[in-house]
Amino acid sequence: MMDWTDRHCRYFLRLFSPEILLYTEMVVAQAILRGDREYLLGYDRTEHPVALQLGGSDPRALAEAARIGEDFGYDEINLNVGCPSDRVREGTFGACLMDRPRLVADCVAAMRDSVSVPVTVKTRIGIDDRDDYDFLCDFIDKVSAAGCEVFIIHARKAILTGLTPKENREIPPLIYQRAWDVKNDYPLLTIVINGGLKTVADCEAQWQHVDGVMLGREAYHNPGVLGALHRAAFGDDGFVVPTSAEVVRMMRPYTERQLVLGQRLQAIARHMLGLFAGQPGARAWRRALSEGAHHTGAGWEVVERALTEAHRD
Repeated sequence: MMDWTDRHCRYFLRLFSPEILLYTEMVVAQAILRGDREYLLGYDRTEHPVALQLGGSDPRALAEAARIGEDFGYDEINLNVGCPSDRVREGTFGACLMDRPRLVADCVAAMRDSVSVPVTVKTRIGIDDRDDYDFLCDFIDKVSAAGCEVFIIHARKAILTGLTPKENREIPPLIYQRAWDVKNDYPLLTIVINGGLKTVADCEAQWQHVDGVMLGREAYHNPGVLGALHRAAFGDDGFVVPTSAEVVRMMRPYTERQLVLGQRLQAIARHMLGLFAGQPGARAWRRALSEGAHHTGAGWEVVERALTEAHRD
C-alpha cells in the first residue's frame, strides 16, 4: 500500500471504526534513519491503534528504525516480507526475503531487542517455484524462533520476475488452505490472513480458521466495509456506522487544519473518492471531487460541492 495508506488516508479510515488496527504504508528503514522523520512517521493521535510497517534487510538499521517508531508512539512494528515490486526487490527487502529466513529471523530478533511493542511479519505463502508448504513452514519455524508471534499471510505466492505488483495481486491463485494449515500446525502463533477479502461474509468465513483478517485495497476503495467489519469483529452491536455524509462532516475539521498547514486538498480528497461506493451518487461524488480538488487553492467548498452533487445524482 505504498503511496496509499498515508496519514490522511488513515485518519479518514479511522472514522469507520475506533478499534480496527491500521497500518502505515511501507516505510524503508534507511529513509527513517536519514530522512525527515516527521514527514515519514508523523500521524494524528486519533489513528491509534496504528502499526508502522517497515521495509529493509539490515538488522541494525531495522532495529534503530523500530526504536524510532516506538518513540513516535506506534502500537506495533511490522516487517514487510511480502511486497513483490522490482523497486523493493532491488533494495533486498520485501518478498525476496522469504528465501532468506535466517536473515529475516536476525532482523526480527534485533527489532524485538530494541522495542517493547509487538514485532510482526507480513509475508506470502511462497515465491516463484518455492511455494510448497514445507518452504513456508521452514520460514515460519525460523522467524518464530526469533520471537515473532504474529504472521500476516497474503495467501498468494509472489512471482518476482515477469509480473507487475498489480498482477501479483491477481494472477497467482489464492490458497487460503496454506494459511489455515499454518494455524493448525502452529496453534500458539497468531495468524492473520490477507488477499481477496471483500465482504463481511468473506471475513467471517476466514475467522473459522485463523485469528484475524487484513483488508488492503478493498478497504481503500470501499471504506464503508470497515464499519460493518467493526460490528462483526468486536460484537459491538451498539456501534452506529456513520453514513457517508456524516463521514464527510467529520473530515472537515481535520481537512481545514491540514490546509492551514500547507497541505493541498488533493492530498486528502484522493483518499475519499470511494466513500459512496455502491451508493447512489457515487459517480457524481468522484467526478466533482477529483475535478475540483487538484486546483491550486482548492478548499473545503470543493468537498461541499461534491457532496451536493452526490445527493443530487
